[in-house]
Amino acid sequence: MHGGDPVLGAVRAAQQQDLPAVEALLKSCNLPTGGLAQHLPGYLVLEDAGQIVASAGLELHGTAALLRSVAVQQDYRNRGLARAMINQLMKQARSQGVRAVYLLTTTAQQYFRRMGFETLPREAVDPAVTTSAEFGDSCCATAVAMRLALGG
Repeated sequence: MHGGDPVLGAVRAAQQQDLPAVEALLKSCNLPTGGLAQHLPGYLVLEDAGQIVASAGLELHGTAALLRSVAVQQDYRNRGLARAMINQLMKQARSQGVRAVYLLTTTAQQYFRRMGFETLPREAVDPAVTTSAEFGDSCCATAVAMRLALGG
């Protein structure tokens, strides 16, 4: 295995039976798992040899959405996997009438800025999104809020 390999498995929608594997992946990346179970249908996962190695999820809250659980196992990073999953989620969000996608991050501000997200004060986040379990999670208390406007 070296960096030039093609994408491993296909990105697919998460299934209920993926929950333990996605939770384990998030924990290994120090990401919160609160609210994961009820929003799993909005998640994408990537498998390699039967193991989930990447995830990204979208929680829909009306015309706003929360991008969360963007995680890639250490050995699979820097291959564009997260970017591909995020782009797919943004397409889905647009098709579902979402106008703005928010996220919380403690470590990946530069990464998301390169994808067009901008930082904003937490008070400016759409109130519908702040009802998410992730916003109430203590590990996210110091996280930076970011937003990507999708337009009409």
